[in-house]
Amino acid sequence: MSFNLKRAMIGTVMGLSILGLAACGSENDTATSVEDTSKLTLEEIKEKAMEEGAINSVGMPDTWANWKDTWEDLESEYGLKHSDTDMSSAEEIAKMEAEGKNASADIGDVGISFGPIAEEKGITHPYKTSYWDEIPDWAKDDDGDWIVGYQGTIAFITDTTQVENPPTSWADLLEGDYIVSVDDVLSGTQSQMAVLAAAIAHGGDETNLQPGIDFFVELAKQKRLSTANNLNVTGMETGELEVGIMWDFNALGYTNEVDPDRFVTTIPKEGSVVSGYATIINKYAKNLHAAMLAREYILSDAGQINLAKGFARPIRDNVELPADVQKQMIPLEQYENAQPVKDHSAWEETAKKLPSLWQSEVLVHVQ
Repeated sequence: MSFNLKRAMIGTVMGLSILGLAACGSENDTATSVEDTSKLTLEEIKEKAMEEGAINSVGMPDTWANWKDTWEDLESEYGLKHSDTDMSSAEEIAKMEAEGKNASADIGDVGISFGPIAEEKGITHPYKTSYWDEIPDWAKDDDGDWIVGYQGTIAFITDTTQVENPPTSWADLLEGDYIVSVDDVLSGTQSQMAVLAAAIAHGGDETNLQPGIDFFVELAKQKRLSTANNLNVTGMETGELEVGIMWDFNALGYTNEVDPDRFVTTIPKEGSVVSGYATIINKYAKNLHAAMLAREYILSDAGQINLAKGFARPIRDNVELPADVQKQMIPLEQYENAQPVKDHSAWEETAKKLPSLWQSEVLVHVQ
């Protein structure tokens, strides 16, 4: 399985409805943390983690963002045996909430917008790690209930066998003669973020998507917008994908799998949106200290390099990547006008309205 964004393709609205259903059976609505770990030193955390000897994750499989190397490192260095159950961000939170004190999961990896949801539901255990000051403010909760480990930016991927001049800007997309794929904005988070990215590039933000909608209306009127499910390896292999809008790490990962010489990935010059994936530690984790140590390691230089090997851009910008790893990443200067979501609560509300807006204004022009 390639490094893809299958979990992010669970729609925001769908995810929230799943979480609502899970809340009915929660055992921990008013409970407090099992253990106060705030006074523990890192060495004490390591010792307790080694005594636990295991860590069970959700949504962190070997093939996702090269988690494999991190789990192998944690086993070789600390003796932690690992198991994972892959699932969406919404499903991870629903599982932790439903199981309560009977937790089977110690740690999960969720889209950043789901971090505050997990915190609100009272299922997280705070841990800031020793790298706290090196994490951007937008990428962490004040108390360490969730912390982003790696980030993604909406980018363009181009099949150079079909498109002679790969677009580097949103203006280029409008002036081209190729089909632009955005996939399913009605239910896909990646596709919804593409609309937000277009909005940001044209003066909008998470509270005002109209500039982004207007952009895609123009593409649709030109009969050059595709909403087919082709932002994937199959679409690239068959040539169905000419130019696509997707996360940079998806584009790089798929390219590596299909043909590195055939595709090129660029960050649009006018602007784009940056998001990320955050670890949440289960309040009732059976291997609580192992989960804390895992977060510590994920944010370490070695952990950040492991993620970059899987094409995910580290959240810490002071990590020096090995030359061969840096070479496979997009040059940093291309990210100059990319910006993170400033208000996640506002985005959650806007994202709920986006499907109907997309259907009424954009899809009416798509054949």
